[in-house]
Amino acid sequence: MTRESNIIGVIMPNVASNFYGDIVSGIEDVSYENGFSVIINHSGINRSRIYESINMMAERRVDGLIIVSVELRDREIDLLESLGIPYILLSTISERSEAPYIKVDDYAASYAAVNYLIKKGHRSIACIGGNPEDKVSGIPRIEGYKKALEESGIKIDPVKIQYGDYSFDSGKDAMETLIKETKVTSVFCLSDDVALGGIYSAYANGLNVPDDLSIIGYDNSRISYMSVPPLTTVSQPFYEMGKSGCESVIDALRNKSKIKSKVIPFEIVERDSVKAR
Repeated sequence: MTRESNIIGVIMPNVASNFYGDIVSGIEDVSYENGFSVIINHSGINRSRIYESINMMAERRVDGLIIVSVELRDREIDLLESLGIPYILLSTISERSEAPYIKVDDYAASYAAVNYLIKKGHRSIACIGGNPEDKVSGIPRIEGYKKALEESGIKIDPVKIQYGDYSFDSGKDAMETLIKETKVTSVFCLSDDVALGGIYSAYANGLNVPDDLSIIGYDNSRISYMSVPPLTTVSQPFYEMGKSGCESVIDALRNKSKIKSKVIPFEIVERDSVKAR
């Protein structure tokens, strides 16, 4: 086949989250092995520039497109389909069945994380840092938390659910609110960045993790094993996600094949931030 540019385009949010580096590394390694370059564009705050980003990639005549952690609506899917190039969504999903994706089952992973805390003897469990309007990650992770509590006969207390934007600062602020307004023995954080913010506030308020408060994160980003204490967390295989997504796009380019969606496995990585009661 004749390629236009030998470029794979990547669009991702412009937020300082630690896991994007691993996804991009997986994409770049596969791209360079196959003779492609990579260009990256950001979708703006709260996806404000996603349509423009897709158009910019089209103007650059990219051969394939990978979109990371951005919710896509009908307008964007229609644009992608009109371009006639292979694309895939990573760590996100669309309601449109024709949009292929690779992601973890966030609902199941969150359910497993909260059950992990329950099996460790925790009954007073908070959930912090997620966006309740985020259909991709926020809603399924919050619902997984609620389902685990319900199945164990634990009443859902709205005060113990503190929302945010998955960032360190939102974790810090959410933990401050929890400490002032309620008492919990453990906290399920909807990202590792949130967990580090929570640990910061816990120590600032004289609480030891995990002796006074157990914390579990979500992502298994690079910072999770650098924190003090090292963070127990839900692991998403980000490098493999990037690698697999890029392989799918290049295979579709070379063989005119249809990209198939994949739900990839998660696991709970046990470190030192959770203590049995």
